[in-house]
Amino acid sequence: MNNINIFVSEEIRQRCPEFVGAAVVAAVQNSEYSDELWKEIEAFIADYRQRYTVDSIKEMPSIEATRTAYRRCGKDPSRYRPSGEALVRRTLKGNDLYRVNTVVDLINLASIAYGYSIGGFDADKIEGETLCLGIGREGDPYEGIGRGVLNIAGLPVYRDAIGGIGTPTSDHERTKLTLETTHLLSIVNGYDGNRENVMACAEFIQALLRKYAGSDGGQIINF
Repeated sequence: MNNINIFVSEEIRQRCPEFVGAAVVAAVQNSEYSDELWKEIEAFIADYRQRYTVDSIKEMPSIEATRTAYRRCGKDPSRYRPSGEALVRRTLKGNDLYRVNTVVDLINLASIAYGYSIGGFDADKIEGETLCLGIGREGDPYEGIGRGVLNIAGLPVYRDAIGGIGTPTSDHERTKLTLETTHLLSIVNGYDGNRENVMACAEFIQALLRKYAGSDGGQIINF
């Protein structure tokens, strides 16, 4: 696993000066399914649906701030919905969550719990030692996971040495988490500027990794 340095470009700083991020870097043992994790997810969702409705989404600062960031960068958040919002909407509409694999599933739980769009990457598939958060441009090649070719112009995007790997709408097929993944990079995107909440979300991911992914939780990188 390469040492990862994460930078925020000036174009993001100008449009989204409140942005704060936290990355969890950890060794993991992924699995197809964790019964204990899904018991926790189902208990959490049952309680969540008692406390919130779909109308509550507009009152969630983490979600509204991400929508605002999209508009500032040039994208319609209703057409290219951020993943954190999409997961919360799906949950509150009474639909079941997708089951992907254990590491993806626990990241989705953290995303619902805190409302942030969270990137999940196989760190060994990242090219180079630097990720930079910038804004997508017209013609940027990008294949979203399960979405095919995605127009990322106007979307916040993390780029490695050869191109984009993650947006709040969808991560890239090239660096997606699979059952063969042994090193995770997970990024919490806090467009609301709430460092305390972003850190709490990252620490929640660490706790879930310890319980369900054979990990010591790794380390957190603030940026």
